[in-house]
Amino acid sequence: MATPGLRPAPPLPTSKDDINGTWKYLEWGVDSIMINLSAGLTLPTYMALYTSIHNFCTAQKAVGQTNLNSTHRGAHLLGEELYRRLNEYLKGHLNGVHGEMVKHVDEALLTFYIKEWKRYTTAGTFNNHLFKYLNRHWVKREMDEGKKDVFDIYTLHLVRWKEDMFGSTQNAVMDAVLRLVEKQRNGETIEQSKIKSVVDSFVSLGIDDADSTKTTLDVYRKHFEEPFLAATKNYYEKESAEFLAVNSVVDYMKKASRRLDEEKERVPLYLLSEIMQPLMKTCEQALIAKHAGVLRDEFQILLDNDREEDMARMYTLLNRIPEGLDPLRTKFEAHVRRSGLLAVEKVAQAGEAVDPKQYVDALLEVNVRYTALVNTAFSEDAEFVRALDNACREYVNRNQVCQKNSSKSPELLSKHADNVLKRSQKSSEEDDMEKLLNQVMTIFKYIEDKDVFQKFYSKMLAKRLVHGTSASGDAETSMISKLKDASGFEYTNKLQRMFQDMQTSKDLNKGYEEHQKNSLSGGDSGMDTSYQILGAGFWPLQPPTTNFAPPISLVKAYERFTHFYNDKHGGRKLTWLWNLCKGEIRANYVKMGKVAYTFQVSTYQMAILLLFNDSDTVTYDEIAATTILAKETLDPSIGIMLKARVLTAVPEGKTEPGTTYSLNYNFKHKKTKVNLNIAIKAEQKQEAEETHKTIEEDRKMLMQSAIVRIMKSRKTMKHTQLVSETISQIKSRFSPKVADIKKCIDILLEKEYLERLEGDELGYLA
Repeated sequence: MATPGLRPAPPLPTSKDDINGTWKYLEWGVDSIMINLSAGLTLPTYMALYTSIHNFCTAQKAVGQTNLNSTHRGAHLLGEELYRRLNEYLKGHLNGVHGEMVKHVDEALLTFYIKEWKRYTTAGTFNNHLFKYLNRHWVKREMDEGKKDVFDIYTLHLVRWKEDMFGSTQNAVMDAVLRLVEKQRNGETIEQSKIKSVVDSFVSLGIDDADSTKTTLDVYRKHFEEPFLAATKNYYEKESAEFLAVNSVVDYMKKASRRLDEEKERVPLYLLSEIMQPLMKTCEQALIAKHAGVLRDEFQILLDNDREEDMARMYTLLNRIPEGLDPLRTKFEAHVRRSGLLAVEKVAQAGEAVDPKQYVDALLEVNVRYTALVNTAFSEDAEFVRALDNACREYVNRNQVCQKNSSKSPELLSKHADNVLKRSQKSSEEDDMEKLLNQVMTIFKYIEDKDVFQKFYSKMLAKRLVHGTSASGDAETSMISKLKDASGFEYTNKLQRMFQDMQTSKDLNKGYEEHQKNSLSGGDSGMDTSYQILGAGFWPLQPPTTNFAPPISLVKAYERFTHFYNDKHGGRKLTWLWNLCKGEIRANYVKMGKVAYTFQVSTYQMAILLLFNDSDTVTYDEIAATTILAKETLDPSIGIMLKARVLTAVPEGKTEPGTTYSLNYNFKHKKTKVNLNIAIKAEQKQEAEETHKTIEEDRKMLMQSAIVRIMKSRKTMKHTQLVSETISQIKSRFSPKVADIKKCIDILLEKEYLERLEGDELGYLA
């Protein structure tokens, strides 16, 4: 190559159309630009070069050309010759650059390549300005006519580099780049700007074949991105295999996470942003997908040992690859289910007598623990939430406690809710109550037999309202609101009507008090009474199972109220639920100091105790004859008073004919108010059995009404389709058995609501 500034400038061309003289002068100028980036050119010299190009391109005819028909054709030929000579010059120039480049390797090669690329493209910019007149006229006209091998002068420089330099040097340049990147991946410090410059050069060479004024990323993708991704894949496949051979899976996950972060950070430093997605995909394939099986095998160990941070890292890694998390979700669901079943087994040691609170706490503990894990380690992933819900639904509805009775979970949950909502000595703060109710709803969400919960809950709510044992009216309302949100208006309709009846009863009692004050009878003979009027269609209360003859004092009191009520509501009938009535009776015969004891008793117990107003001793037979209570009710009522030592018996402790009872004048108790109105276990068990029977009957009616409703809208339907549709409609209330649905279909066929058609078809009969 010539040393810049040594060759003197040739003389200016003597004639405008002298191609040889013009080119000789121009070649000297172009050479100065290519080698010394126009540093030696003064403005007058630059203008002289520009003018010579203008003069040559506007000459009337070309040297050696005759018979030209127009000045247009002459200008065309003159421009073509100038363009051809510049093209040949660039070829020669790049041949010299290439000869020097092959003498270098690795980083020295990159340094030379970048230096020459910058010099060459800068010179191309200068030359593009110098040949502006050629660009504006001859080049533009040729391109407009569709010539594919003609470019503006700057693009010509790029085309020549691509064809004369790039094809023979890009592999060596790319190898040097990849070695540099590998050094950085190994922890060495490199000159990142070198790689950035190479990337920029590859991008610049992407000239669109269809339109040279536009650029593409084809050259970059084929000659930089593809080998870069291939080298990345090989590097990480080798490194990960070697690391896993001598390190734990947990340590490998940490390293893989670091490597992925490093690659992501590498892109904005010296790579094109378009490579981000394919680069990360390549890294994920080599670092994660290739070893996904090993990672998944470790998941159960992490679960068993509560390694939350490591599980979060595994989730993040496997979430990067298609279907990477599916096996984890399956293992997670199975693990939660096992944990739930194990928790239930621990509280089920006492056989059937499972404590509702312990049972619900066991279910909650597992749910809360793994909900927290899903929220933190698994980023609240919807599929992990679904896996958790599936597992909870399984262990809540199908566990050791539910083996004999599949409806045990909703029954125990309703009992727990009853205990939460009852008034207790330890008054809960409002926030605590709300928290406890939310916990009930957490388990309620997983209950399949929601109709069982509803039935037991409504019975217990009825008792809380009747007996006034609710801890808070606001808490009761809040719970019903939560149930309504979860299961709809129909689910809680009767519960809300029960509250309305209680308010109506309060208003009625106020009216009755006013009536009594104005009455000539002067009230209820010193008795303080209140009455609750409960709509039979909304309250799940059973009439007494025994006959009962109330004491005359009670008879007079309720007859007065009945007369008052009938005057206000003619045509309504009052049915007295003596089994739910209660009262307080003052024991004036025995005192704590100067204060007489007060006994809280059922109406049956009140009737028994009032007999001792007329006699110091009363026999079992007299009690039975006077109260006409059935033995199943009478014996427990007496037994509670014997156990509390309110009464004494001869023979001692007996509840049978021939026994004589007396008041215990030596009665002592630490409180002046003594509760004798204690639920009888036998009655509770019987009530639970009757509730389950009611549930079964309600289910049959619900299934039959669903079947009729479906058939009425569809008119005809296949038997199997009808079964499926029925399940779909009522599964929110309970999980019906196919056999039970078939029985209901048979009943409706017998009642002629449905008819059998040909094949498996059923028809609706209006």
